[in-house]
Order: sequence, then structure tokens, then C-alpha cells
Amino acid sequence: MRVLHISPAPLALHRPALGALAVLPLSVHYAGASLPELQRAPDCDVAVFDATSDLTWAPHMATRLEAAGLGLPLVMIMAESGLAAAHQDWGVADFLLPTSGPAEVDARLRLAMRFATAPEVGPELTIVGGLVIDESSYTVTLDGQPLELTFKEFELLKYLVQHPGRVFTRAQLLQEVWGYDYFGGTRTVDVHVRRLRAKLGVGIESAIHTVRNVGYRFDLAVSELQSA
Repeated sequence: MRVLHISPAPLALHRPALGALAVLPLSVHYAGASLPELQRAPDCDVAVFDATSDLTWAPHMATRLEAAGLGLPLVMIMAESGLAAAHQDWGVADFLLPTSGPAEVDARLRLAMRFATAPEVGPELTIVGGLVIDESSYTVTLDGQPLELTFKEFELLKYLVQHPGRVFTRAQLLQEVWGYDYFGGTRTVDVHVRRLRAKLGVGIESAIHTVRNVGYRFDLAVSELQSA
């Protein structure tokens, strides 16, 4: 997950208000709160704004993000004494205390991503979390990084992702991905799943679940909860 950590203080004086961000497996980018600085910010999944010492910016930060062209869900860090001032009109997805632990921070950031503006994509793109499957070019990227998949690995991943939560037997996957005229055994499916998991890597490999004595299913949401 890519996090944009915004602070009203100059970056030279910036000190993260949320220490838990430093211990989580996140890609954290820092930016000031001015419009020019936000416009220079890299692409991220969620924005975290530090309002612990100054609430002046808090009511307008979501609007400022939109003005900068950043359609990011906003999580605000506030001291407990400032929570009474929080208002739904601020457009904030969630709030965090500076003392929040890593598990809580990770969960709230992931849940805040439900409020992300859905990108306009064509019918040939399948997007699940940071996974993007492009049928027109037979390419897959994960968090912006390309995955080197064989044709059958691509087809198997695409089929599972496009049917989230549904359990498929190995025989069904052979029929749907390899076709009726394939004479290989169901072991082929196990081999391709193992290779796919290795290429997807830690954090998302468990999205392809083994259903004992049945087959496989794809469920990214459960994978994210298990990795928290």
C-alpha cells in the first residue's frame, strides 16, 4: 500500500505524528499541505493528514486533495482533545489517534480505501486492490510493478480473479482455462497455482486459497485480513 503522509509543517521540520507507519510494510511518501506540494506528490492509495498540532487545515484538506487532482481517501490523525471538532463535512474517511498501534493503523488504512474514487477503466481491465489485469495486452501489474506470467498463468489468474469467492475444482479449472481438448492431469493446475503464488509474492499470494479436497478460490479481502 502506498501512503501519502501530509503535514502542514515544512518538510525540513516534519516529524511523523504516527509512529506506527514506520513499522508497517508500507511505501510512505511525505508532502507538505500546500497545493503545489500536493500536485508534485507521487501516486498513492491513501492520504494521511497530520492535524495533531494544528486543526486549521483539517476542514479543507479533502477539498485541497481534490484540487490537486488526488482522488485519495483521507485519514486524519488528531489528538484526542481535537476529536470533538471533527465533522462529517470534512470529507474524511477515518480518524486515528497518534498513539494508535500498527494493527489498528493497518486496518483503518485498508478500510479507508473503500472510499477511493474508482478509476475509469475499459472492459478489458480487471482491477482488484493493487492487482491490474489487462486482457488487451496480456499483462498483469501488482502495485504498479509488472509480473512476468506465462500465457496459462495469466489465463488462470484472470479466471480466478473474475470470479472472486467462488470455489472451482481442479477439473473445472482445466476445462475453463486449458479447454476440452487438454489431456493432462489435474496436477497441472496445482503446478500453475504454485508458480502464480510465487510470482504474486508475500501479501497477496494467499489470495489464492486452497479448499481442501475440492480446489481453489480467489479472495483478496481475506488475504489482506490474514496479513494484518
